[in-house]
Amino acid sequence: MVSAEHLLNFYIDGQWVAPASGSGGRDVINPATGEVSGHIAFGSAEDVDRAVQAAARAFPRYAAWPLARRIELLQSICAEFERRLPDMAQAITLEMGAPLEALSRPVQAPVGLWHFQTAIQVAKQFEFERMQGTTQIVREPVGVCALVTPWNWPINQIVCKVAPALATGCAIVLKPSQNAPYSAAVLAEILDAAGVPPGIFNLVQGEGAKLGELLAGHPLVDMVSLTGSNAAGASLAKVAADSAKRVSLELGGKSANIILPSAPLREAVTHGVTTMMGNAGQTCAAPSRMLVPRACIAEVEALAKEVCDSLLVGDPLDVGTHVGPIANERQYRRVLDMIDTGMAEGARLVVGGMERPEGCPNGYYVKPTVFSQVDNSMTIAREEIFGPVLAVIPYDTVDDAVRIANDSPYGLSGYVFGGSKQEAAGVAARLRTGMVHLNGAGVDIAAPWGGYKQSGNGREWGQWGFEEFLETKAIMGAATGA
Repeated sequence: MVSAEHLLNFYIDGQWVAPASGSGGRDVINPATGEVSGHIAFGSAEDVDRAVQAAARAFPRYAAWPLARRIELLQSICAEFERRLPDMAQAITLEMGAPLEALSRPVQAPVGLWHFQTAIQVAKQFEFERMQGTTQIVREPVGVCALVTPWNWPINQIVCKVAPALATGCAIVLKPSQNAPYSAAVLAEILDAAGVPPGIFNLVQGEGAKLGELLAGHPLVDMVSLTGSNAAGASLAKVAADSAKRVSLELGGKSANIILPSAPLREAVTHGVTTMMGNAGQTCAAPSRMLVPRACIAEVEALAKEVCDSLLVGDPLDVGTHVGPIANERQYRRVLDMIDTGMAEGARLVVGGMERPEGCPNGYYVKPTVFSQVDNSMTIAREEIFGPVLAVIPYDTVDDAVRIANDSPYGLSGYVFGGSKQEAAGVAARLRTGMVHLNGAGVDIAAPWGGYKQSGNGREWGQWGFEEFLETKAIMGAATGA
């Protein structure tokens, strides 16, 4: 899978190097069992500085590479990534518990490859230079980029930053989640084998709050990109503000799923519940608030229970498992606390709850849980739970549904299911969110990913991901006027 030796070292300046000091480390826990699966070293300020210095030294030469050469490098990365797909899938399942056959192999691992492939296609078409009258407009790499990533879709959220950064000519220091270190180490091995120049990609493992702030405050870092909690995003943005660094944030979500009166109810509810419970609910864009016509509430409850009862919760290595464990103990405790809060605040528990799923005596398992008769002012409707917990909220009119959907501090994604896509699109236009899925539509990896309000700023994926890693230069008088 991944070299145990590499987990005790950092990838800096094209080499696996020992930590600069005895800053300690931590055990990595397998969420399926609650037992130790490995150990990683934790970086210090000196390790961060070594990585940033290496990136700063390497950046000018790499930034000067012609685009065709960078595309060739990305193609080499894709070939090596494809060869290591089995290792990547196993790493993700071991570190954060995604079911191997249902999720890690078909989606969690290959989505990293898809981002690299998309970056190649975007790079071939992207307008890095153009003329505006007599002025030349040039898009140039922003410089040294600090990337801080979470544990829930670990390689997706790493590569959707790494791929455009490499494609545009930037240098990188990656600080992955300490709860998902294996996939990041596999990626470092892939990039090394593919021939990424020394210093262009650097990996330091360690404590998120400490190393994230060190990176955001480092004078040689030009840009910070974080996917994570709102608290983490605010912390890094404040530190980065002292040196006016560019900061790109993809934060939380509490996405509403509006099922219109005209929607085929069984299809809409089944899709909404299944999508919510995927990845054990640990998806920032998950449809965690299901808004349904009040007259249909009893039928929706019955359908939601039927879907949840059909989902097998268990060992992520078992072929039939649909829902694996929560990724770590801290998040597991939070999910249980939120279920307890939902019951205490008077929401109706339809299915699930705080009891362990059958056959799961160990590990961090939570039953797919549905609350109904939820008021949008309740805690479970306001706060991101990040677990398999769905809040069903009744509405009286479509205008009421839109109001409830927009009544959230978040604005990452939204879902609308109607009798026709045209009708659903009309409602989607009224939602204050960065994305909307119509009638069960999936994700488009080439479309912009990001949100409004407290869901962050900037956009990732496709050509919009390139924009985050580019500066704009105007060269006046580059051409003689007519």
